[in-house]
Amino acid sequence: MKKTLLSLLSLLLVLASLPLGGSAANPDETNSELWNAVKPLETTVTFLNSGAHPDDERSDFLAYLSRGLGVKTSSLIANRGEGGQNEIGDELDNALGIIRSREMIEAAKITGVKAYHLSETTSDPIYDFGFSKTPEETLQKWGEELTYERLIRFIRTYQPDILMPSFQNDDTQHGHHRTMTILSERAFTDAADPTVFPQQLKQGLSVWQVKKLYLPVSSADQATTSIEIGKYDPIYKMTYPQLGEQSRYLHKSQGMGSDIPAAPRQIHLDLKQSAVDTKSESDLFAGVPYNFTEWAEKLPRSASRLKGEFNYLQRNLDAVIEAYPHAKRVFSTSQKALSNVRSMTAQVKKAKLSPAIKNDLLHKLSLKEEQLQNVSYVSSGLEVQAKAASKILTKGQNTYVTITMKNNGKQTLKKVAAALNVPKGWKTKTKSKDVNLAPNKSATMTYLVEVPEDAAYYHAYDESTITTSISYKYGSTKTSIKEELDGTIAVLPDVGLTLSPEDTVVNTADVKEEIPVTVTLKNYTEGKESAKVALKAPENWGVHPQNATVSFNEKSEEKQVKFTLRPPKAIQKGEYQVKAAATVNGKSFDSTVQEISYDHIGTFYYQYPADINTVAFELLKPASLKVGYIESGFDKVADYLSNAGLNITKLTAADLAEGDLSQYDTIVTGIRAYLSREDLKANNARLLEYVENGGHLVVQYHKPGDGWDALKTAPYPLTLGNPSIRWRVTDERATVNVSKPESALFTYPNKITSDDWSNWVQERGLYFPMEWDERYETFISMADPNEEPFDGGILMAKYGNGTYLYTNLVLYRQIQGQVPGGYRIMTNVISYGAK
Repeated sequence: MKKTLLSLLSLLLVLASLPLGGSAANPDETNSELWNAVKPLETTVTFLNSGAHPDDERSDFLAYLSRGLGVKTSSLIANRGEGGQNEIGDELDNALGIIRSREMIEAAKITGVKAYHLSETTSDPIYDFGFSKTPEETLQKWGEELTYERLIRFIRTYQPDILMPSFQNDDTQHGHHRTMTILSERAFTDAADPTVFPQQLKQGLSVWQVKKLYLPVSSADQATTSIEIGKYDPIYKMTYPQLGEQSRYLHKSQGMGSDIPAAPRQIHLDLKQSAVDTKSESDLFAGVPYNFTEWAEKLPRSASRLKGEFNYLQRNLDAVIEAYPHAKRVFSTSQKALSNVRSMTAQVKKAKLSPAIKNDLLHKLSLKEEQLQNVSYVSSGLEVQAKAASKILTKGQNTYVTITMKNNGKQTLKKVAAALNVPKGWKTKTKSKDVNLAPNKSATMTYLVEVPEDAAYYHAYDESTITTSISYKYGSTKTSIKEELDGTIAVLPDVGLTLSPEDTVVNTADVKEEIPVTVTLKNYTEGKESAKVALKAPENWGVHPQNATVSFNEKSEEKQVKFTLRPPKAIQKGEYQVKAAATVNGKSFDSTVQEISYDHIGTFYYQYPADINTVAFELLKPASLKVGYIESGFDKVADYLSNAGLNITKLTAADLAEGDLSQYDTIVTGIRAYLSREDLKANNARLLEYVENGGHLVVQYHKPGDGWDALKTAPYPLTLGNPSIRWRVTDERATVNVSKPESALFTYPNKITSDDWSNWVQERGLYFPMEWDERYETFISMADPNEEPFDGGILMAKYGNGTYLYTNLVLYRQIQGQVPGGYRIMTNVISYGAK
């Protein structure tokens, strides 16, 4: 592409197969952090990629745009991925959304892309409710007006030149994907229309006309333009697709990322809408000014002086790039360019230009001011460490934040200061003053931070609680930059309450006299403290003890209190709630604080009510049924079934390898266990032998890539549906037709009725088998609206003296969602053949 020829380095990237010359190409002299800062000065183009879920970003292409060309690139994602599966832990729903949101942020750092979401909070209306086959269903659940208003607001704020949804709007795609494509195409026109959401304009936003909208297509003959992105970059020592895969590895909860060879790769784009004259050119940037030199060409003749100023500014920006990798030269040239940008901003504000072009130019200049301050900071050699004495804070607490600054550069920085940014209502005090920092000199500033009694609690999707603004002067030019503190700073309750179990079942057919409950209290205050904890149960329930007091000696200490619940013998079926609360110094606290911590994202917190969700219903079960459960780590079904009164033993690797499996009436595998349990794959033959000798094996759903061998895993050939996107029933209300109602699967020990298929959550079944041996029996069929039914939801075959059952019903979500039918169907499935 012609724009990549604007600098010698970019030409070298295109000609990567030739010997590389120039200091920037010398591996010993490359500085990727500095290069990441200076490269964006080359262009004024802004690019926005829209999608539905974390991982929808087109990582290879975005890496090329951002790292290869320096284009300011962002991804706007609708939801947080709350409805997905978790391949690294058992967090689901909002907790999983927090993980996936942070994974996307970390992934975007590798490609130089900024990640944004339309979803603003946990349980936001724009929620990942699971797979959807239509945009209509998606918008009905998200709220079309709300979703579209947020999209228009974002476009008017971010002001992209080019917009590219990640997916085509066709029926092979997820309904969420299609929705974002449809809305993005509508927004191309509407974001520039002052009659669309006019209240946004009253709030200070301006209309914005996106210049071009592209959609990715699969081949060159469908494309307006095809771009070679498989180039080797000597700075990163890999190709852009490889760099993209490095970012995808950060989506660990989705099992993303793969090792790919350095190879040519093209992306094909179809220009769907344009507001500029491309002059019949197919180039991605045709008609879009690429830098300030091209912006100068768009100015009217009457602005000839301004034209010259913009040409001069671009030469100053190019000089910063050309100074790479010499940090001192980059620093000095960036200071000159920064002063130039600020001068140009003042001139444009006063110039007689059309509102549209003035808005464009001021936006581009503001981006360059931000980028140049980053260049100045990176090249200055100023090293900053900002730490809070306590990362976990409570209301009314005081703490200290220490900011240490060391000048590792070669120039003296004057009036170096570190201001602390805290939420409204917080107080900060410091005796520190700004200082002049000569090379190799350091300075430390300490702030006392007072957290008010009415401080808001931490939320994982909010901006960082405390940040610091670093500023300094060099000559007459001032630079300001914002830095994060080390780790997550969170305001949490004085005490957190974790309940075990968090969900429980009362079996109306066999009401237990006592339900044991453990409350784990964690102290988040500084030092010694005491808490009085109690359970509030429904009317006519007994609780023992009435309350208990625990004492803490230090922060983060945990104490456990055991309670006993006594439900009434004549309890009626329905839903009940047990609430926990603790009193500390006269204040009541009733939240669970779920700590979410992984090496690749850090530590975050999810706060929700400390309740035990209880459901009462009839659940019949064989008295002597003994079940072995092979946990996958992706579900909690074993615990839930145990809490419901079934005799469940979790099988270890040693059990599978050499234990006596014949002692179990039934063995169950957790969802996708062949993915997470290598020991399961290694001992699959023992499981089949267990079946052959008379056992009953129940295998819950798997994806085609989960270590599933269509010919060997099951006793007879069984092929999982592929592509898996087509082999699912996503309507949780879809009619279920039972073809063999007389089977024990639907009669023993529970009589399964239509009520048991009611009130399901998220979906019916995933990854339906598409082919199976004739020796398997089928029992049910179901379909999404206007689709042909699948009849492989439960497959069972006799094998030797036993039975092998495969089900892709999403029973784990029903059980963990406290859906009575999920428990009853699962109990029947695992009781098959029991005496």
